Amino acid sequence: MIAEPNTASNLPSQKENAVHDETVPESAVQNGSCVRNGNLKTPREKRKVRERCENIRRNSSSSRRVSRLQNGEVVEAVTLFEVVSMGKQAMQSVVDDWVEAYKQDRNVAVLDLINFFIQCSGCQGMVTAEMFQSLHKKDVMRKMTETFDEETGLQYKKFMAYPWILTVTWPVDMDNEDYPLIRTGSYWKKFKANFCEFIAVLVQQCQCSILYDSYLMDTVISLLTGLADSMVRAFRHTSTLAAMKLLTAVVSVHLNLDVNKHNVQRLYGVEKRRISGKRSNYRLDQLERKRKEYEHKLLEIQNMMNAIFKGTFLNRYRDVIPEIRATCIEEIGSWIKTYPDAFLNDSYLKYIGWMLYDKQAEVRLKCLLGLQGIYSRKELVSRMDLFTSRFKDRIVSMPLDKDHEVAVQAMKLLMLMSQNCEDVLSTEDCETLYQFVYTTHRPLAVAAGEFLYKRLLSHERDEEVQPKGAGKFGTSTDQLKRLIRFFLASELHKHVAYLVDSLWDWAGKFLKDWECMTTILLKNAEEDGEALSDAHESVLIEIILATVREAAEGHPPVGRGAAKKVLSVKEKKIQLEDCTKITEHFIMVLPQLLAKYSTDAQKLGNLLQIPQYYDLDAYSMGHLEKHLDALLREVNDIVAKHSDMSVLEASSRAYCILCSEETAIYSQVDCARTQLIDELMEQLNQLLDGFWQNEEGFCTYAGEISRMHSALRRVAAFHNAHDLTKWNLYDKTLRLLVFEMEHGSLPVLMILPALQCTYFSLLWQLAAVSENSPKALLALRRKLSHFSQICVNFLHHNEKDVREKAFMILCDWLLILSHQDSNNNKEAVGLLDYLPSTSLQEKLLLFIQEHVFMEEEEEGKDLTEEEERKDESWKLDDLHKKRSLLAAYCKLIVYNVVEMTAAAEIYKYYVKTYNDFGDIIKETLSKTRHNNKIQSAKTLILCLQQLFQTHAESQDSSSGVDFSSASFTNMKELARRFSLTFGWDQVKSRESVAMIHKEGIEFAFQGATGVDGKCLPPNLSFLLIISEFSNKLLKPDKRLVYSYLQRYVAEPLPCRGDEWQPLICYRNSLLANEDEESSVLGSSRECPTGTSKTPSFKRKLSNGSLPETSRSEAASKAADLQCASQLASAAGNRRKRLKSREMRLQEHLPFLGSGGLRRRYCKDEIKAEDVSEEGQAEDTIEDVDVDVVGADQTSWGFEGKRASIVGWEWQPA
Repeated sequence: MIAEPNTASNLPSQKENAVHDETVPESAVQNGSCVRNGNLKTPREKRKVRERCENIRRNSSSSRRVSRLQNGEVVEAVTLFEVVSMGKQAMQSVVDDWVEAYKQDRNVAVLDLINFFIQCSGCQGMVTAEMFQSLHKKDVMRKMTETFDEETGLQYKKFMAYPWILTVTWPVDMDNEDYPLIRTGSYWKKFKANFCEFIAVLVQQCQCSILYDSYLMDTVISLLTGLADSMVRAFRHTSTLAAMKLLTAVVSVHLNLDVNKHNVQRLYGVEKRRISGKRSNYRLDQLERKRKEYEHKLLEIQNMMNAIFKGTFLNRYRDVIPEIRATCIEEIGSWIKTYPDAFLNDSYLKYIGWMLYDKQAEVRLKCLLGLQGIYSRKELVSRMDLFTSRFKDRIVSMPLDKDHEVAVQAMKLLMLMSQNCEDVLSTEDCETLYQFVYTTHRPLAVAAGEFLYKRLLSHERDEEVQPKGAGKFGTSTDQLKRLIRFFLASELHKHVAYLVDSLWDWAGKFLKDWECMTTILLKNAEEDGEALSDAHESVLIEIILATVREAAEGHPPVGRGAAKKVLSVKEKKIQLEDCTKITEHFIMVLPQLLAKYSTDAQKLGNLLQIPQYYDLDAYSMGHLEKHLDALLREVNDIVAKHSDMSVLEASSRAYCILCSEETAIYSQVDCARTQLIDELMEQLNQLLDGFWQNEEGFCTYAGEISRMHSALRRVAAFHNAHDLTKWNLYDKTLRLLVFEMEHGSLPVLMILPALQCTYFSLLWQLAAVSENSPKALLALRRKLSHFSQICVNFLHHNEKDVREKAFMILCDWLLILSHQDSNNNKEAVGLLDYLPSTSLQEKLLLFIQEHVFMEEEEEGKDLTEEEERKDESWKLDDLHKKRSLLAAYCKLIVYNVVEMTAAAEIYKYYVKTYNDFGDIIKETLSKTRHNNKIQSAKTLILCLQQLFQTHAESQDSSSGVDFSSASFTNMKELARRFSLTFGWDQVKSRESVAMIHKEGIEFAFQGATGVDGKCLPPNLSFLLIISEFSNKLLKPDKRLVYSYLQRYVAEPLPCRGDEWQPLICYRNSLLANEDEESSVLGSSRECPTGTSKTPSFKRKLSNGSLPETSRSEAASKAADLQCASQLASAAGNRRKRLKSREMRLQEHLPFLGSGGLRRRYCKDEIKAEDVSEEGQAEDTIEDVDVDVVGADQTSWGFEGKRASIVGWEWQPA
């Protein structure tokens, strides 16, 4: 209510005078933090306001003295707003001080409270008040409105807060986006809490007497209702929050009064029965008076509640600002939970139900949280039948909400509804909700896991129906079987790891019961007639592997969670205990499981992954070497029996884990590994000897080919994880590849594993390169070159699988060689450095075009359902292979192995193949831009230029370019997609976008006979393509690009036909903002607005409705539709203003200026500019307002602009 010593305000001259005729002197108050001294016209006015503020400080705020530091000085907090916002005193004492002031002079205290609410709104203006003395004063009632005073340039609101008529005046440019309730930082978050606490404590302290004096609450409710109807967002938001918190506090008072009333009635009945024979009693009269007093107070409280609810809630729960809607819904949920007897009915519940459909996630979230508080209480659920039946379908659909937190809370609400409402969810609803355990968002999956566990797997159901003869693991066995049946029923999802992770927090006990799981697997059918089927056993083994991994690693599976979480001390302890339990159990059981399922490749592939979670020291510490021998024997038997690559790789990894040199069992495992590899190599050597003895006849025997294939696959699987160099595998497999390259008669089953083995051999040799001599390095370089030639040759092989395998190996090989680090051995790096030649790069690119982007012709055949399913599966596998090929090649581009310009050919297919490869191409574009912005931009424009040239060649030269053709439309769409990849940060992408415009302009005018603009350039229509990037240019860059365009075009613009339309459209895209500025500034010159320095088009008032189209926008749209001659005339008028800007801005982008251009502007030249005219002054201010990026807001010079355009490194054209 009292201003700080250094603040003042500019009062309206005429309208304020009319108000001051009936104004109470002590009530003229001012916000303490809103308007700068500079708004007052004379020092005399400043002195008057300061003296008035000091008088009010002495009179009305002597009881509040809280100090704070400001700029090193102690400043007293004298207003109620400052005391509450600083939070230095207990809120109880602050309210007590105000109550004492109210008892002494309620008018001054109420005005103090009124100004408190105004200041909490962040109002930058004055508050004046006058007594409403005449009910027939129609003039005052007519003026109770909110409008803009054109004479003073101020906004004012005049409304009734009985018995006061309040006038709030504030500057027009009051920032709706910055007021205390929405400011960030801990200080303002604390302020909001203090604000709400103040209202609650105020009502609590006044509930005995002041609350019912028909003055305080009437005034406050009138004030808040009037402010809540304002067009200014700050007023609406603050007053709505205050009104809702006020109603919440009043509801608590109503509840207490209701309880007291019932207690008095009960005592009255007891007392009346006790003295039934007597005629009257003082005690009865006292209780009767007390009861009537409570009834009177309840009636007043109900009137207050109705006034706030109808005056504020009903108008603001649909407000355009989501924070206001969320506040209303949050508080009505609180009222229902606090006082269900009054609020738990459909008249109030309907508002929560309606707002479940709100577009803002914040509002939907408040609805769900409010409903959770209701459905969590069983005594309230019975009164929710109508609401549940009406809005159940909406709630069931909300786990699909795009906002993750809303989806999670919706699932939790459904869990409460399922527990406390009988049969509210149908079987179909539950089946739908169960599937959320497979979602990638872990909190939602965990909430769905709780729903699944308590509905389907919980112990409560097991206790109700205990299976007969269940034995030791009866409960866990039944739960596991239900879990397996649920997983098999989920045909669309095959992610056991996700299912286990979702249930981990709720069903961890039975999911860690590995003894029960393995007992079920090892149980014979004779022992239990209900043995698991093969499908059930496969799922159970997957569950075992997933639970072991979850327990050992302690973090969610890949794809669910951004990074590994940091475990607490307690979690680490549990993790160590689980690892010990896993090791002790599976060391003895795993060999038995491997022996039982030794012929099932799928089950073996999962079981062989369990040893990686062992604590290997347990073998030696527990003297369990015999179990290790049993495990190694089973693994050797599996390798001998199987040729499936997944099983062989799992066996190889198991040996790799067990062969850790730090463990005591290393020698034992290494001996078994060496023995196994000797057997594999001996078998391979025998087959190779037989092949070389009978080269032609060997390939005719299917059995021999199959055995050779299996032997090569086994060796390749082990060579991937183990160094087999001493067995000299390289020479053996290389000889096969050379034979195939010369004769071309080997079957594919032999070529593919031979390629893999040769590749692994070279990788192991490359890994040990630091230990080799120069002669060995030269020999290795020859091997590398030879193998690369073989892979290049196989790119044209007859078999598709061989071509794709050779391409993948070649891409990985080139990537490794171009980035290999030989342990600081510079000589080795120099000898082994290998970059692809131009011809090799062309071959790789041609391979991608033919094998990835070339569409295969589909044969129109009538297929059966089974054949269609197989065909669909084949297409998916083929798409996966194509994506792998494209990703391998794009890695070469990203890591600069091949030229970045090669990406232009890839980008051409961005739109056409967006569904299949769009994510890979987009990521490539992002990575290359991160590596080199300029080169990446040149690659984009090169892609568009190549497409344009192809399009032009396909068109008839006499008819020109057809803008309506499909190819030209596709080019524009591709350019638009490229533009979208730059995002919203124009400053970050300004170099790249400017380079695209520069290259595009040069290409568009390439081949023109002159630069006078009279001869039509052949590529002029390319300007339509690059116009898609104009909206990514900053305003100064648009002017600079426009000036660069002017070099190629003479004035006036020749507009003799539609052939110049691309140039006109491109100019429009660069001058759109200039047209808007011109129309706005021109209108401001013609229609001055008094002393206001702020153009009317910059006002922002959130009045709950969409703004109408401004005159400036209409002028801008009209300018875009003018004919060519009008555009030329407008451009001529603008050139006078743009010329000086061009002189300055050319320095920012050297590539758009002539050679050797320097910065011409400095402080002296800026001062010399003619800014005497109002339009030029406003133009300059507008320039600075837009151009300065990240500069200090108080600096209005050009230094910020100069600092914001740093890093332009292009040379002049």
